[in-house]
Amino acid sequence: MSLLATRINRLINRIKILPLYCIPQHGLTALVYHLTRVEYKPWKNFLIKTFMQYFKVDMAAAIGSSEEDYPCFNAFFIRHLKPGARHLKQDEASILAPVDGAVSQIGTIDDDRLLQAKGIDYTLTRLLANDIEAVKCFQDGLFATLYLSPRDYHRIHMPVTGRLIKSIFVPGSLFPVNTFGVKNVDQIFARNERYISLFATELGLMAQIMVGAVCVGSMETVFAGQITPTKKRTIHIQAYNDENNALWLNQAEEFGHFNMGSTVILLFEKDKLSWLEDLQENKAIQVGQIIGKVAV
Repeated sequence: MSLLATRINRLINRIKILPLYCIPQHGLTALVYHLTRVEYKPWKNFLIKTFMQYFKVDMAAAIGSSEEDYPCFNAFFIRHLKPGARHLKQDEASILAPVDGAVSQIGTIDDDRLLQAKGIDYTLTRLLANDIEAVKCFQDGLFATLYLSPRDYHRIHMPVTGRLIKSIFVPGSLFPVNTFGVKNVDQIFARNERYISLFATELGLMAQIMVGAVCVGSMETVFAGQITPTKKRTIHIQAYNDENNALWLNQAEEFGHFNMGSTVILLFEKDKLSWLEDLQENKAIQVGQIIGKVAV
């Protein structure tokens, strides 16, 4: 494709995405939030069955395999899997995939820059809401951006064992984080609403970041409960400094879930680990799968 054709194609895509700047992102997401919790049987059965057929959801691994097994659409969406459906075994020498999904981007942080898509990057400083101490820890470290499609299992697990030391809720936009959105919205992961969890681990500081999106504005963790939606549209920082009541989450243990799907970003310090070489863009992954090895 010529340079002119590339520029024209990019311009067309920017025009296509303009409506996403105009729609009431939070209002639409709030509506979806309520509709997916309706327990009126004909309605919830219709939603679940239609969704399963349209997205070709594999229910073989789920505890409930039919729309009748769930009281509402959201209960289906955050479904639990059968014991043994995923290889959730602790391995101190490895980093485990925290989600089912696909690799959006993976690699090394270039000082303060992370790759969003080919030819597009964004800043670590903005992603971490100007937490300077955390930014310094992750400069030149490793990152992985993992996309959860609508059909995926939407519970998030721990890639390594860690002690929670800080959480940061960052209000923001709710642009879609699918391929089209990622390729056409500048700094999308640093603009969208997100919840940053910082853990002290054997590998130094680790961040697990939940990124919201349109119709995906509800996030929960096992330690904080429902984080969004919320009427508080300001940055909220929660420190966990009491070592006598330290909150530890073990590797492979459940961390939280999206009520509807989105993206998880992992950050690790420099020289602590290496990603497996076959983890390329669009590579499918399953929770518990080994995605990295601890540096020796």
